Amino acid sequence: MLKTLIIIPAYNESHNIRKAIEDIKKNSPEADYIVINDGSTDNTFEVLNHYNYNYINGFQNQGLFGAVQTGFKWALLNDYDVAIQFDGDGQHSAEYIREMVNAVEEGYDIVIGSRFVNEKKPWTSRMIGSRLLSFAIKMVTGKTIKDPTSGFRAYGKKCIASYARDMNNPPEPDTLVCMLKNGRKIKEIQVYMNEREFGESYLNLSNAIKYMSRMIISILLIQPFRKVDK
Repeated sequence: MLKTLIIIPAYNESHNIRKAIEDIKKNSPEADYIVINDGSTDNTFEVLNHYNYNYINGFQNQGLFGAVQTGFKWALLNDYDVAIQFDGDGQHSAEYIREMVNAVEEGYDIVIGSRFVNEKKPWTSRMIGSRLLSFAIKMVTGKTIKDPTSGFRAYGKKCIASYARDMNNPPEPDTLVCMLKNGRKIKEIQVYMNEREFGESYLNLSNAIKYMSRMIISILLIQPFRKVDK
């Protein structure tokens, strides 16, 4: 398997992080992992330290992109072939990592762990937002991304460098447009995600509306015109 780093951003995941890491150690032991403790105010740091897990400890909350970018910088510094974004809340399953890495080895630059390759996307309020993002991406690029909001992704070397070096290039749905416009190849593979056992997502209704609005504006008006390093 290609040299692989699993990046696990964690903010107040003391109840979930052990499950996520043990899943990786069991189902993808050949991959390395690094937890980015993003200024947690609970005892996430104590859990990481107690079990001697691999981590970088942040002293203030940078937000998801800041944490993930720290992981990309670590992957670039240590010459990894693949970086995988993997949630610390236990929703992602490490059993799919080998398939994602294999797709990168086949020549894909980004591999998305998608809930909707073989499964039909439901008509919930949250999935309506996802449908709008998919439609906007299709309109701008001609490419279909069925699960643009999935945070379970694998990135090849070119994308690792792009995301590590560019503060304006967060691994969000909108920057998939930039990547496609710059010739990056994207593949989706079917995955099944677990329910979060502890804690809550920050995406309540109000935040979800703001997020989707920002993403759509960026997809239509900003990302098609951005360039990334070749």
